[in-house]
Amino acid sequence: MKFPRCAGILLHFTSLPGRFGIGDLGPCAYEFADFLFAAGQKLWQVLPLNPTGYGDSPYQCFSAFAGNPLLLSLERLRDQGLLQKSDLDLAQASPFPEDFVDYGPVIEFRMENLRRAAQVFFADGRARNRAAFDHFCESASPWLEDYALFMACKDAHHGTIWTSWDAPIRKRDAHAVSEWSRKLAPELKAYKYWQFEFFQQWEHLKSYCQQRGLRLMGDIPI
Repeated sequence: MKFPRCAGILLHFTSLPGRFGIGDLGPCAYEFADFLFAAGQKLWQVLPLNPTGYGDSPYQCFSAFAGNPLLLSLERLRDQGLLQKSDLDLAQASPFPEDFVDYGPVIEFRMENLRRAAQVFFADGRARNRAAFDHFCESASPWLEDYALFMACKDAHHGTIWTSWDAPIRKRDAHAVSEWSRKLAPELKAYKYWQFEFFQQWEHLKSYCQQRGLRLMGDIPI
């Protein structure tokens, strides 16, 4: 089998410049795609896009299927009316470092805004948005339900490792799973919404790259 000769660049999204501490799937990603196109490049290689765990390494993830909510573009959420300009302007009052990533403040700022966006999304109730969300949840159900429950339970246990959780939920006792799902229902919905939005933004960027003859080459977590 023959493949046409081509060249590209490895650059993970977090290394893009951004207003909110790390690069993401927002405007700078599209600007970089334009740069690659103008330079005659054909490949854009990235690292795993999954939710990062301890140490914030893209190779140590909580799921091999889910996308990392920290890569969501807050600007795109603002453009959808899910965030306000004032929400994002708070980052300018205490700017993030430009020459390194301080993940603690980055995670705190981004997750606060992502929770706000999820609340607005579910309060809106527009049929088109909810229908698309419901369709995504159904199509992703083989992994989404367990992922959302695991992450919500991890938050409820203050981020501790799952082996230290209460025995019933740690062992996935059916009654415990049902009880925790009921108790953490709003948190589960938020985690599902962030995945819905991630794949929306990811597909939009992929389409933009494809229109410019760029192929995205990825990697998988360990």
